[in-house]
Amino acid sequence: MTPAIISSRKGNHGAANRALLGVIAISALFMPFAARAQSVASATSPNGTVKVDITIDGDGRVAYAVTRKGKPVLAPSKLGFLFTDTVKIDRRLALAGQETRDFDETWTQPWGEWKNIRNNYRELKIHLKETTTLARGFTVAFRLYDDGVGFRYEFPDQPNLAQANIAEELTEFAFANDGTAWWKPAFLWNREEYLYNKTPLSAVANADTPVTIKFGDGTHVALHEAALVDYSGMAVARTEGNTLRAALHPSAGEPKVQKKGAWNTPWRTLIIADDASGIYHSHLMLNLNEPNKLGDVSWIKPGKFAGVWWNMIKGEWSWARGPKHGATNVNVKRYIDFAAENKIPHVLVEGWNIGWDGDWFGNGHDMDFAQPTEDFDVDMLVAYGKKKGVRLIGHHETGGAATHYENQFDKAFKFAADHNYMVVKTGYVTDAGQMEREEADGRKYREWHQSQWMVNHQLRVLEAAAKYKIGIDSHEPVKGTGLHRTYPNWVAREGMRGMEYNAWGGKNPPEHEANVVFTRMLEGPMDFTPGILSLKGERDSNILSTIAKQLALYVVIYSPVQMVADTPENYAKYPEPMKFIRDVPTDWEETRVLNGEIGDFVTIARKERGGKNWYIGAVGDEEARTVNFNLDFLTPGKKYTAEIYRDGDDADYRTEKRHSIAIERKTLVSTDALTMRIAPGGGFAIRLVEDK
Repeated sequence: MTPAIISSRKGNHGAANRALLGVIAISALFMPFAARAQSVASATSPNGTVKVDITIDGDGRVAYAVTRKGKPVLAPSKLGFLFTDTVKIDRRLALAGQETRDFDETWTQPWGEWKNIRNNYRELKIHLKETTTLARGFTVAFRLYDDGVGFRYEFPDQPNLAQANIAEELTEFAFANDGTAWWKPAFLWNREEYLYNKTPLSAVANADTPVTIKFGDGTHVALHEAALVDYSGMAVARTEGNTLRAALHPSAGEPKVQKKGAWNTPWRTLIIADDASGIYHSHLMLNLNEPNKLGDVSWIKPGKFAGVWWNMIKGEWSWARGPKHGATNVNVKRYIDFAAENKIPHVLVEGWNIGWDGDWFGNGHDMDFAQPTEDFDVDMLVAYGKKKGVRLIGHHETGGAATHYENQFDKAFKFAADHNYMVVKTGYVTDAGQMEREEADGRKYREWHQSQWMVNHQLRVLEAAAKYKIGIDSHEPVKGTGLHRTYPNWVAREGMRGMEYNAWGGKNPPEHEANVVFTRMLEGPMDFTPGILSLKGERDSNILSTIAKQLALYVVIYSPVQMVADTPENYAKYPEPMKFIRDVPTDWEETRVLNGEIGDFVTIARKERGGKNWYIGAVGDEEARTVNFNLDFLTPGKKYTAEIYRDGDDADYRTEKRHSIAIERKTLVSTDALTMRIAPGGGFAIRLVEDK
């Protein structure tokens, strides 16, 4: 890492601003609100593209506004807090000082979509203080990047706010114009697992973030948060017009957030770009998180995993013991053999432990994460896998009993380490608002998945796992906010409708993945569980995809631990497409979004980490389309053998031709361009091997 702080300047304008506020107050009766607001601070991003302006009106209300290339993105948007036990903070504020600094560094990810990340921003801090007898003070820190802005509140330890019991944030995002928004609903029973709505911005209701917006001039904005630590997850709710306001997830019978002493909020973030590709290329989310806290994480080895899973999702096997039990010695050995034959380093096993019998949904008190069932001989299976170069991935399904899980952390992760696991998949299957925590005195509470307590619980999981060199792939998780920079053992998470929904009724529509790339994937790696080459769900139902699209998902949907989700029997039926799944890596040196439109299509190219080869994946929606792109990312002067897996000329997700695929080879160079057809519900995958 090579940080370079370029400049810093400070100033204290308290007296001048108090005098100014007095003049404003006298004239307040005679001037409209907009005229009464006075500019008190501003800053631009390093190249001047993004600008923030801070104003204070005659009532002492502070607002911030954001412009890009001189065009308004956010109109003046209010700041503040509502508390449960004291006067709110949102008016009678004065500027007590301000300071700016420039920062530039380059850091290296231990794994990821890009190896090297540049972190270049200008920071503006405005120090505010109430003019009332309470005289509470706080800072709003803005970090301006050339592709967006993040800001957070910073509160010092102070006698009149020794404990902050936050009922709600009053943070606004008053978008200057209407636009098209892609969003999924918040505060509903099924956590974050909903399809995306596409509506006017002015029609957004309660929405989980990220919310991605396209304005009439083509500008794209993604609203989210970064570094969610010891705080409640932020959704947004529309107030009026194009204005969204922060809406924090509740805590069980308490203020939404409780803080003591000095504290900060997470960063509220806006990625801003010319097009959809630009928002995906942004590193703003990662850069607003603290550096790696775990030290050496070389023990994390990205790779694929097979799983004793899809037959359970389809209902053919069970997690519970009995005649349909999936996690048996015979089944697991067969999956280990399949993984070894296909150079897949891991096998996930679900339902291996005591606790799955009976009604475990939302009631995981019988789960024991160090006690296998009698038909799962873990020592034998680990030894068998070791001979073949395959490790197991354990599954810790809590059934929503989070405190019960915490009480087993030490024995659970020791068991995992003793049996050579690199990754544990965690699960929190219960309805939203039904996570159970238990206090030391025996009192029980029901939490939301993104409450402050659950946010902290997820970090306790990471810290406990890291002691045993275990990575975490969390399902039904707290949303991603870039914390995999700080905790690199948080290797993946779900947090969206993945492939499992294609097994059931109400399947994901063909546009789903093209939505996910520019929304959910801005959070970070997703365990989407791709690769269902059979294209069959429960009761022989058809998945709304072509086989080529299933291959493309290995490039398009990023995770360092990527599942090979279908069964060995089904992969045996498709040996040629299976070759791409076997070849494609899960760790990348560089990523480029070559083209795309939210919900329509996307084409992504990625270069393998530590190698010379490139991979391209593209997915579409329900329409047939043709995409064009250049290969100028290839090394000039080098020839590449392209292995192309594309939709067959008659492929169509709506017909029995969904399995139609064409596999071709050709020689390409960096000056070439490709024109590729995507069938309805289809896609394509390309492996570009540099010739020696």
